[in-house]
Amino acid sequence: MSTQLNGGSPRYNPLESMNRRFDAAVEVLGLDKQFANVLRVPDKVVMANIPVTMDDGTIQVFEGYRVVHSDHLGPSKGGIRYSMDVNLDEVKALAAWMTWKCAIVNIPYGGAKGGIKCNPRAMSKGELERLTRAYTVSMKEVFGPESDIPAPDMGTGPQEMAWIVDEYSKIKGQNSWAVVTGKPIVLGGSLGRVEATGRGVMVSTRSALAKMGIKPTEATCVVQGFGNVGSKAAKLIEQMGVKIIAISDISGGYYSDEGIDVNAAIEYVANSDTHTLEGFKGVEKVSNTELLELECTVLVPAAMEDQITPENAHKIRAKLIVEGANGPTTAEADSILDEKGILVVPDILANAGGVTVSYFEWVQNRLGYYWTEERVNRRADRAMKLAFDNIYAASEKYNINMRLAAYVVALDKVSTTLKLRGSF
Repeated sequence: MSTQLNGGSPRYNPLESMNRRFDAAVEVLGLDKQFANVLRVPDKVVMANIPVTMDDGTIQVFEGYRVVHSDHLGPSKGGIRYSMDVNLDEVKALAAWMTWKCAIVNIPYGGAKGGIKCNPRAMSKGELERLTRAYTVSMKEVFGPESDIPAPDMGTGPQEMAWIVDEYSKIKGQNSWAVVTGKPIVLGGSLGRVEATGRGVMVSTRSALAKMGIKPTEATCVVQGFGNVGSKAAKLIEQMGVKIIAISDISGGYYSDEGIDVNAAIEYVANSDTHTLEGFKGVEKVSNTELLELECTVLVPAAMEDQITPENAHKIRAKLIVEGANGPTTAEADSILDEKGILVVPDILANAGGVTVSYFEWVQNRLGYYWTEERVNRRADRAMKLAFDNIYAASEKYNINMRLAAYVVALDKVSTTLKLRGSF
């Protein structure tokens, strides 16, 4: 289902997309409806109105959310996003996806997600710090190393996590490094964490190309979104030998049939006044619509939700889609991609490298012993490859697509745990 935006373009509800796929997985598994009803809804929804003194002396009230979808496998885990698009349905969907994602990569976490409706680009560092600390205080009964562990997401990063650690540690009266992941290295962060999600996208791409019998050196790739995930994924996929022919960010899409030097693009963004690709040389400017519809071997949507819809799915010319973003393909578009024979590595598998290394960070914090980047990468790659192989095998066993297979694998694990615990 979709709703209309002011401009007339449809806005798809990620919670509805998640529930449709959940229902399909329930049918494939033949799962008892009683257990399905428990797993369909979040365990806990916390909403807070957060007053913050702005730099001009005025007080502004922000909407904050934290949704704990499940803690059946362990403490709940999930990022915090700062965006004007944050709403409760979106946060509920993202929390559920975290549950399935953690189950897929076999780490002992449940799923959660948080968000604050704000525009971080329009806020000063001081305003962001006061907002983050106030949010932490409002969620002090939710957060905890053994209960709910936040991480960065859209609009947040290591600095926000450092503020959460500090504020939570003050509340508890002791340093609590393990309360969040994605921290600066000096505050107990893990080597390899910044690259982890993009690296997982690369491993998924490599695994899928192998199954398809396509050599990386004979493949081309389009990456939508050039933030942390998209830029790191593009760089690592390029290192495999794949030619990156198009990239994009908020300033638009950039295409070159000869291939784009990803390192040069990353360096350009870092040094530009706008921190965007605007003005990047040696490429042809294309629209976001045109970018998604370019002929290529691999398409990596690593930007926002709802990018591949019934309106454009039939125009997609990629052979393989590896979802770096959460929810980039609507449920209504899945069947169109299936009919076209496009292999889709779903978000809850493809971008699970981030939560995998977040788990490693939490483990290192609790041990007080830190690993080399090589060890982190090796263990993360192994976990991602195993998860891909398990889901690919399930897709063949049940004769279903990779997305539905991912839900089946995840739902089977969480529902089995739920039955064994019998906590009703």
